[in-house]
Amino acid sequence: IGIKNDISAYDIEMILSREKTAKRIIDAKVLIIDEISMLDAATLNSVDRVLRSLRRSVLMEERPFGGLQVIFVGDFFQLPPISKNQDTKFAFESEAWKEANPVACYLNEQHRQDDGEFLELLSAWRHGDLDTMHYEILEARIGKVPTKSVATRLYTHNANVDRVNADALAGIEGSPRTFRMSSHGVRALVDTLKAQCLSPEVLELKEGAAVMFTRNNFEAGYVNGTLGEVMSFSPLGVPIVKTRGGKMIAAEQQEWAIQDGNKILAKVTQVPLRLAWAITVHKSQGMSLDAAVIDLSQAFEYGQGYVAVSRVRTLSGLFLEGFNQRALELHPKVAAADRHFRNYSTAARKKFA
Repeated sequence: IGIKNDISAYDIEMILSREKTAKRIIDAKVLIIDEISMLDAATLNSVDRVLRSLRRSVLMEERPFGGLQVIFVGDFFQLPPISKNQDTKFAFESEAWKEANPVACYLNEQHRQDDGEFLELLSAWRHGDLDTMHYEILEARIGKVPTKSVATRLYTHNANVDRVNADALAGIEGSPRTFRMSSHGVRALVDTLKAQCLSPEVLELKEGAAVMFTRNNFEAGYVNGTLGEVMSFSPLGVPIVKTRGGKMIAAEQQEWAIQDGNKILAKVTQVPLRLAWAITVHKSQGMSLDAAVIDLSQAFEYGQGYVAVSRVRTLSGLFLEGFNQRALELHPKVAAADRHFRNYSTAARKKFA
């Protein structure tokens, strides 16, 4: 569906005319949508409409999502969808979701945190049960200073992030090395890739810069969120990064692409790094961090505080500069939906048993 907010009959005809795309959709058996919390109702309705239109000839009937098995993965307590429309609706409020009526399954094994006190805090936060004890735990982390040299700072506003990173880089002696993003393909799709890419279009680095990898590359030994420090540059100019685990990695250029089958419609190429003295809470969603200095004193969005704090693996790795009341609040729509989903999940577990 590209980056459209609404799908017209003409748009569907255009998708049908792309033979490989249409065939892949018609032949598919399962559709997985990750980070479903970030998808608004209108977009999910558009996906449903495209699938119904393309797959109707196969099923000879009208069914939700064209008869595809659909798996939604995500956490609605995290940041809500970003939209120009102030009255943004969550995916679970869409007609497509209601008609599909998906079975709710809660995952109950925790892989990011194993700190009991921290897990209890996050659980109470999710349930809207923060009390005096939890406030005291958070307040006790204010003013703590990390002993390790690399601790990412999380801010709610881009201006703070850019200022901290620029000041920190300027504080290192020497001239920066500049890496510029290259692009190829359909301009609208290229713009989408640039917006989604965590690496900036113009990246300036120096030896000693705190950096974070911006994508997964298991073979090379890093994932999105791996922290480190630029130690040197290879003869070809490739940054050599020492991770917090002590591994030396050559951060060679990587591609981000949008494909139609084997055909690349658009791509951007950049070094998979960004300065990591500071990042926004929005950019941190989905990451796991060993340590973070977090300023939530200007939090303005539901879920910002929960997302920021839950990025950290242990309570000892959490360093707060401050927080306001909004930082502790979760979206009221999500709290109500969560109760429904939990009851549904419990019933489903009993039925499957």
